[in-house]
Amino acid sequence: MSVTPSAAAARFRAEAARRVMLTDGAFGTMIQNYKLGEADYAGSLGLAHEQKGNNDILALTRPDVIAEITQAYLDAGSDIVSTNTFNANTISQADYDAVHLVREINLASARIAREAADAAQAKDGRPRFVSGALGPTNKTLSLSPDVNDPGFRAVDFDTVANVYADQTRALLDGGVDFILIETIFDTLNAKAAIYGVRMVEAERGLEVPIMLSMTVTDMSGRNLSGHSVEAFWHAVRHARPLTVGLNCAFGAELLRPHVQVLSHIADALVMIYPNAGLPNDLGEYDELPATTGGLIGGWAEEGLVNVVGGCCGSTPGHIAAMAKAVAGRPPRSIPVLPPQMRLAGLDPFSMAA
Repeated sequence: MSVTPSAAAARFRAEAARRVMLTDGAFGTMIQNYKLGEADYAGSLGLAHEQKGNNDILALTRPDVIAEITQAYLDAGSDIVSTNTFNANTISQADYDAVHLVREINLASARIAREAADAAQAKDGRPRFVSGALGPTNKTLSLSPDVNDPGFRAVDFDTVANVYADQTRALLDGGVDFILIETIFDTLNAKAAIYGVRMVEAERGLEVPIMLSMTVTDMSGRNLSGHSVEAFWHAVRHARPLTVGLNCAFGAELLRPHVQVLSHIADALVMIYPNAGLPNDLGEYDELPATTGGLIGGWAEEGLVNVVGGCCGSTPGHIAAMAKAVAGRPPRSIPVLPPQMRLAGLDPFSMAA
């Protein structure tokens, strides 16, 4: 079945061919700075469950906060701003008894980002893009939550795919350009998300560009479901993502060897957005913007990246430092890979044609 190509994806590829681009940074860190209380989160929605900590719902109850953070990233130099919808799915929102608000949350967050991005583009003429963020949910398809029953799963593949499809529909209706499947700790969850997005693409007859971002959970470079960076790429390459990359996990210094691996094997744009270093004993991030910017500037100098940004602990200051560090650096060249059969268990397997 043919679909209409995405004009936004074409514009994005054209920009990425000219320069290293920037996505935004963390929302959670920035939201914490506002010192919001239960009344800010709950608003007048009349929800019975406590909402403090439900950052996604702020798109409805304190949209001014989400708009200010989004604007701060645009002012710092972000070419892409993401929606504050990491947990805006029916699985995660069940913890807050807010399942009935999921569509409304996604619509509101997408519209906030879209309005800010369009205003920034109108102001200086530089293209801006909006990615609709899909988090991993708090369930895993690859692992059992019951140590006494290895075969048990709290959810199944079709359920997760449909959850992601519903979120994707709302984000697209709100005006996002791309769907960002991020912080992938379970490759099978990511596959369900890809399938959900492709269902929506088929329904609408319009290309829905996908960005994929894995998170590694230990220094060996594997995610929670056990896949190495190369095995992960083999497992999701069929999705033909607009970008593939890594986020969260460690800071830029410790993430560098895994960035090098991905950069050499991925025939797609590479987007990396690490934490601002490692958290201290209080769970806070101390890495200064100049440090993060310098490390990421080194990546750009080596030609490892196409898009950079920040995850946990990062701020507009970190994004501004990155923008300065990558300015004038040529973007990574996408490699042309030889024809091979590429398979993946927990480790990759390749066989020449």
